[in-house]
Formats: sequence, structure tokens, C-alpha cells
Amino acid sequence: MNYKLLVLDVDGTLLNEAKKITLRTKMALLKIQHLGVQIVLASGRPAYGLRALAEELAMDRNGGFILACNGGQIIQLPDSQLLFEKRIDPEMLPYLERKARKNGFPIFTYHRDTIIATHPQNGRIRREAELNGMCVKGVSGFAEAVDFSPCKCMIVSEDGAALARLEAHWKRQLAGSLDVFRSEDYFLEIVPQHIDKANTLSWLMTKLSVDAKEVMAVGDGVCDVTMIQLAGLGVAMGNARDSVKACADCVTDSNEADGVATAVEKYILSAIHPSAVPLEQLNAQGRHALMGNLGIQYTYASEDRIEATMPVDHRTRQPFGILHGGATLALAETVAGLGSFILCAPDEMMTGMQISGNHLSSAHEGDTVRAVATVIHRGRSSHVWNVDVYTSTDKLISSVRVLNSIMKKR
Repeated sequence: MNYKLLVLDVDGTLLNEAKKITLRTKMALLKIQHLGVQIVLASGRPAYGLRALAEELAMDRNGGFILACNGGQIIQLPDSQLLFEKRIDPEMLPYLERKARKNGFPIFTYHRDTIIATHPQNGRIRREAELNGMCVKGVSGFAEAVDFSPCKCMIVSEDGAALARLEAHWKRQLAGSLDVFRSEDYFLEIVPQHIDKANTLSWLMTKLSVDAKEVMAVGDGVCDVTMIQLAGLGVAMGNARDSVKACADCVTDSNEADGVATAVEKYILSAIHPSAVPLEQLNAQGRHALMGNLGIQYTYASEDRIEATMPVDHRTRQPFGILHGGATLALAETVAGLGSFILCAPDEMMTGMQISGNHLSSAHEGDTVRAVATVIHRGRSSHVWNVDVYTSTDKLISSVRVLNSIMKKR
């Protein structure tokens, strides 16, 4: 199946226990974006706390989405366009604060880069701020300080039984206006009615004209169950609760064992064929990179042959009007790089190691040259490509050898 959207929970799924994205996972996610799959980070975190992770995965360069606050917002990258949002009526805040104080529970919410909290020294709140790169502002009057409509409010308690009682009470009292649920044993979340990851993801799928069968979703928590069930392929992490695993189509490895990478390699990368490589998207993504600056455009891709064109103009010519040899080598490295990228197994990555070229003739300003790359060696640790460069009249002007090193992801 060719998937168009990969939806990822963050904590306990994308991130390991050190709250890091491993190299293997990062490389797998970069590769599927290059092949046309868009990523959605679906998390209970606020948008501010997800932006750095999205940028680390180059989602800002590949048109990804942030689904924040367990579905309260959808933000489209790279320009942070707000596509969807639903917020709590501020008139509800005094009631929420009274109940929290009556039970002795801290209450907090998010605003831009700040957590507004009644108990700023609470360990859970301090940890939440640290995870999201936010500061904490302590307030004596929560409802008065929150002079905006929040996406959600959070109640904190180490007393799970007391938190469960408040949850049950609010499910009755707030029915029809707000929804409440436990996102962690120590967190009770209050969100607008009908807000969860699946409902908001469904809105995004409709906007993008993406069918459920074209979506793969991966998660580990109770909040992920609805989106796992909505997706055409729902994947539970190996570290997920048994109740979450029971709702999934399959179970991958844990977040400590690159479970996201394992699932992506097995269900997405292994199923992508060269004929499905979106050349138009690759050309668009490269417009701000070297290939874009030189006017290079991919025109054909198969398992053993890659083609691209490049104009001979002010960007690629020498001062006296003929094609620059360095630009020719850049063209050759570009096509050979895509070729090895396609040939790599799901658990492999490649890097350029050596290039040597023989310039046989010249191309003049105003012409467009065409590079044809064919693989002449496909080993376990290296690929060798021959790249011939022709003018528009099929005159051979350069013949280049490119060596790419192939490595296992770690």
C-alpha cells in the first residue's frame, strides 16, 4: 500500500526514554518524506513544544503537520498556518478552578511559550515545561490570569483514585460542553467537546482528500487508540499497554528499540517502487538546495537508471559562455545520489564518497544538458554509478563515475 500520511504520537512513540529521536528513526522519516509521504505529529503537547521536533525531522521543508493538544489544533508547516482550532469557553474556567482548589489539585494551561499554573513548583508541571521548552508562570487566580480561550486545561495529582473520582464527576457534569480524560495516571485533561486525535485527524484527511487506507498511525497510549483505529494501518508500539495493542492492526518494537523505524521500514519503505517516486515533489523540495540553485530537474527514475536536466545559463556557465565542469559534477552527483537513495534497503543510508569525471566536449550557454546515470556496481557497502552527460543534440560532453558508500542505520 502506498501511504500518503504517517501519523505519529510523540512521547513513548517517536521519542525514546531519553526524549530523543534516534538516528535510525530520523533517517527513515527523512527518506519517506523525500518519497512523498507527509508526517503528522499528533500529541498532547502544545504546538510550541512540537515545533523543534518537526524541524529536526525537516517537516518544515516537506510540508508536514502538527496536531497539537490531542487534537485541539492543526498547524501546517512551514509557515505555521493554523488550519483548525477549537478552544474552551473562558466562562468555564472559574468552575474548573474552584473544583481543582476544592480537591487540592494544581491546574495549568499553555499560552504561547508559557505554562500558566497555580502551583509553579509542582514537579509534574516543571517536567512538562522542560519537555516543551517552555517557562512557567505562577498565578494565584487561574481564571483571572487566563484572559484567553485555552485549547485545554490540565489537572495534576499523584492520587490516582482521587483523580479518577473527579474524572467521573466531570464526565457527568460537563457532558455536552467539555470532554475530560486521563492522558497519564497523574494528568486529567479538560478539552472542548468532541476533541480527540481521531476526530481532528479525520478533519485533516478530508481537507487533504486522503482516504483512511492511505494513512498509517503509530502510538502507544490510550489517547492514541482512536487514531490507530481510524487509520488504514494502525500500529501499536511494543511498549504500549495491552489494551492499546488489542486495538491495533499490528505491533512494532518498543520506543527504546526504534519501533517507529521498524514499522516505517516494513510497511512503507519496503513497498515503495521507483515508479512511485514523486519526481515533481523532489524537484520542488530541491528548489532551495544546490540542485535548485543550478536548475537541475529530475526527469526519470527506475531501479538502475536516473535522468535529470540542467540548463547552461548564468548559474552553470563559465565566464566565457561554456558549461562549467564543476556544475557538471554536481549534476552527476545529484542523479547518482537519488539512484542510491532508491536502491538502499529500508535499514540502510548512503553518503557520497568519490567522484571523478572526464570532460570530452563542451556545451554552450542557452543549451540544456541531460544526465543519464546507470548503476554498474551494487554491492553491500557501495554503489558505483556511471553518469553520461549529453547536450540537447545528444552529443556526449562528459562521462563521470560516482562512488556512494552504503551504511546500516544505527
